[in-house]
Amino acid sequence: MTRLNSVALLTAVALALGGCATAVPPVEVTRFHNAAPGWAPGTRYTVDEAPLGDPSAMAGARTASLEWTTYRGAVEQQLQRQGLVAASAGERAPLNVRIGFDRSEQVGVGKRSPVSVGVGGSTGSYGSGVGLGIGLNLGGGPKRMADLQLSVRIDDAASGQALWEGRALTAVPVKAPAAQPSLAAAKLADALFRDFPGESGRTISVP
Repeated sequence: MTRLNSVALLTAVALALGGCATAVPPVEVTRFHNAAPGWAPGTRYTVDEAPLGDPSAMAGARTASLEWTTYRGAVEQQLQRQGLVAASAGERAPLNVRIGFDRSEQVGVGKRSPVSVGVGGSTGSYGSGVGLGIGLNLGGGPKRMADLQLSVRIDDAASGQALWEGRALTAVPVKAPAAQPSLAAAKLADALFRDFPGESGRTISVP
């Protein structure tokens, strides 16, 4: 099975599971850009295999992960909804997309350290994510929570300049169906690209 067919299949599975009654909690979303991206419908893109935010990682290291493939499939579906087209193998494309995701577990109140990102020379700061990672268990004690984060950056391939970037955060009980990659990836990607490109520098909550 080819890579594109695998991505399409995983995306279809994610969409099917997305119809389940179990909902992923609201997602905190922040986007940055200097101006609304001006690419024309049909503009081609490639996905950088190196994980976003980890320049020392080996190219292709995440492609062997089912979770990575699931997140990539969810992001590519959203890109294509914006009119972009995946480039063929070996084709040079004007846009380069980098994707990163992170899953961490904790009990009680979680707090993320602020992360600064820059687009076209400007700099913006993501929120600390206060309030993520807390859950009440009426059966006794706090629940173990999974903090989930999806990051996407779209660069001009020729110059390497970031045209648009965003981050989506949520927290779900570790044992909840919503913590499954298929559900979480679809929800985070949908929230991240909701009303694309979004208001630059503003953090919103997407139900």
